[in-house]
Formats: sequence, C-alpha cells, structure tokens
Amino acid sequence: MLLHVIARGKIARSPEAELVARYEKRMTWPTKLTELPETGGRIPEPVEPHRTVLLDERGEPLASEAFARRLEKWRDEGIRETRFVLGAADGHSREERAAADLLYAFGPATWPHLLARAMLMEQLYRATSILAGHPYHRAG
Repeated sequence: MLLHVIARGKIARSPEAELVARYEKRMTWPTKLTELPETGGRIPEPVEPHRTVLLDERGEPLASEAFARRLEKWRDEGIRETRFVLGAADGHSREERAAADLLYAFGPATWPHLLARAMLMEQLYRATSILAGHPYHRAG
C-alpha cells in the first residue's frame, strides 16, 4: 500500500525537513510526498481504492499500535493508497472532514505544521516497523 503524504506549504531546508527525509529513507513501504502551495493547487487524484486520513486537532489520538493495526486492516482489505493530508493554517473544511475515512490527531494540542509533518513520517515509520515485527517500536 502506498503511503501518500499531501501537505500544504513547502518544508524547504529545515531541521524538520531533515527528519522527514530521515524517516522517508527508512521506510520499506512505498511512500510519496506531495507539497501543495498554501492556497490553491489541486490535490492529485487518488489511486483506487484509497483511504483519506486528515490530520486534525479534533481527530482521534491513536496509539502507535492502533495506528499500525488500522493501516494493516486497510492494506489487507486491498486498499492501494492511504493519503495523509495536512491542511493549511486554517485547517480542513467541514466537507473535507466529513468525507475523510479518519481524522487523526497527535493529541489535543495544535502542533506547528512542519513539526506535524515530521511527526507523521515518524509514526508511519513506526507503524510499518510494528507490522514488520521490527524492534524499533520497543526501543522508542
């Protein structure tokens, strides 16, 4: 299953960009990163079948194991792409939230956009490590 991170805004050269690159390099599942401008720009058409996960402070704060099991379930159901969408500063619209398969939160706090992107990549790496039986999850 393709793990596709779609984010508003450019990460450029930053410590967060280094973290994103570090986890992307470690991933064994296919991964794609798409950056969109802060406003405008079109989210690419998904590969079918797919799931859409919006990172949203009002979302579900899944533990790493539960997050991994959700990805595993979707993969085993034949889902070919899971899209993780990080919105612009004003968040996601009501319509986008209603259409999503999962609203996912890193707790009730609001996180800086670039840090949330790095945290998402780490959680994707952690989830795929859990599913592969890799000891990374236990060491973290």
